[in-house]
Amino acid sequence: MDELEIREVDRPEPEADEVLIKVMAFGLNRAEIYMRKGLWGDVATISGIECVGTVAKDPSGKLKVGQNVAAIMGGMGRTINGSYAEYTCLPSTNVIPLESSLGWAELAAIPESYATAWACLHQNLKIEAGNTLVVRGATSALGQAATNIAAYEGKHVIASTRNPDRATLLSLIGASNVVFEAPDMSRQVREKHSDGVDAVLDLVGNTTLLDSLKMVKKGGVVCNAGFMGGGDPISFNPLMDMPPGVNLNFFASFMFGTPAFPLSDIPLQQIVDRASDNHYRVKPAHVFNFDDIRLAHQLMESNMAYGKIVVVL
Repeated sequence: MDELEIREVDRPEPEADEVLIKVMAFGLNRAEIYMRKGLWGDVATISGIECVGTVAKDPSGKLKVGQNVAAIMGGMGRTINGSYAEYTCLPSTNVIPLESSLGWAELAAIPESYATAWACLHQNLKIEAGNTLVVRGATSALGQAATNIAAYEGKHVIASTRNPDRATLLSLIGASNVVFEAPDMSRQVREKHSDGVDAVLDLVGNTTLLDSLKMVKKGGVVCNAGFMGGGDPISFNPLMDMPPGVNLNFFASFMFGTPAFPLSDIPLQQIVDRASDNHYRVKPAHVFNFDDIRLAHQLMESNMAYGKIVVVL
């Protein structure tokens, strides 16, 4: 564990309900650090939870050979070999056909981050136009995607960052206000929104979650969808820590493709179209060649990427 090796392996063969994909590029995700370090228990030999590429084989005949597709989770990297390879094979429920003029690197910055952001905003938080949303950890790839989507849809976005140099970036992607991360950031938010905000998307996680609950008005929602601040357990007393009338939930992309969270619910083609039209700023922060994947992981662990890291084959 805790090392990446490049090896020659046999090309996988799809079952009747699977699709074989020729991988052209893939985005990196923090989940793959946890897998590499063995923090998620037994995982697949080949990591990677998302990719874009072309169909190499679909036994069902629903997808044509050579057709452009995106793939997210479906056990990739956890229970089945993932996308850190020339070919990956996964359930057809987790493969989405796409049409786009975007290059592979730019296209690879979209699937996991934007699908997860869309699910958090529309399914977990259920935010509406005119709502005020706090995105905590907004300079991350997922945070930028959420800020992009929410701002485009007319939400008032308060974005947090640890780095003052990133304030301009967050404003460019649609943040109405930028606040600087602190253990008691709720004080900053409440100073301008005394009644509380409508929703918080907390990507920092366990280290900030209790403070995020203090930002939200009655009937508002906090969605935890990341652990940028670490995954150590927190002491949680509902009587003391849960504001009355505030809702707390969680989302993780490993649910995509399950009956309760079909990937077909995510308008990925619409998301790609908006990226193509520059409504969403999806350009990856860093692009690496496959042979340099170790360097890509080092950058991700440094917390200095400030956006999506993409690897091209």
